[in-house]
Amino acid sequence: MKTNIRGWGGWLLLALVVVYVGFLIAAPIGSLVNGAFTSGLSEAWQSLTSEPFLQSVWLSIRIAVVVVLVQAIFGSLTAWVLTRQDFFGKALINGLLDIPFALSPVVVGYMLLLLFGRNGILGPLMESLNIQVAFAVPGMFLATLFVSLPFMVREMTPVIQQLDFSQESAAATLGASKWRIFWQVIFPQLKTALIYGMTLTFARALGEFGAVLVIGGGVQGRTETATLYIFRSLDERQYTDAYVAAIVLGCFSVMLVLLADALKRKRSQD
Repeated sequence: MKTNIRGWGGWLLLALVVVYVGFLIAAPIGSLVNGAFTSGLSEAWQSLTSEPFLQSVWLSIRIAVVVVLVQAIFGSLTAWVLTRQDFFGKALINGLLDIPFALSPVVVGYMLLLLFGRNGILGPLMESLNIQVAFAVPGMFLATLFVSLPFMVREMTPVIQQLDFSQESAAATLGASKWRIFWQVIFPQLKTALIYGMTLTFARALGEFGAVLVIGGGVQGRTETATLYIFRSLDERQYTDAYVAAIVLGCFSVMLVLLADALKRKRSQD
């Protein structure tokens, strides 16, 4: 139940929230905008249209899109199996899915390096197959896939738990096949959660830094994502490039968050 603000206590609480949000969000955004245009619009435009920046953004989007597609399929299947089936080791698998939340992305990148590096456990096998994982895009994809693992599963699981079994039973009684039951009865109830989970996964994949830095190496033009481009620009004191890239990445993130919030409100109303 919502109530209007009354009394000095309510206004004080509102002021604290505004100051808190402003300090953590509005102030950094204002600093980015100011830094991006300090040297003028022409230099900001040059940074925005530079080839290294466009290459890094394109690589980030490519990795994020592939990760979202994989998680949409296998993350949804994982949520379905964990919800609808009982088997030995279910609690263990369910717990392992939350490891990416607790594990540092840098550690994730290092573990992949120990697996697929030249002296890693699987390094000789990859070399014999002529497949380069470490310091290449495949390794960055695996790292991003790992850190974004829980989002789709955790978003789909409560929705699958709330599915109405009576509709599935009624459709089966009328002679509908399992495939038709899925597409016409089950999928419409999962659609909003699926899109919401994909949105969160895309945002997480787009902003990944630590894991892709360690496993990819941040080689300009090859394994440099947008976040690594910002890191390199700051390290080389190319502040305008870093600020402009950060604003673009921030705009992407804000749009994704707004989309996810709209989907969440829609789902709560349905």
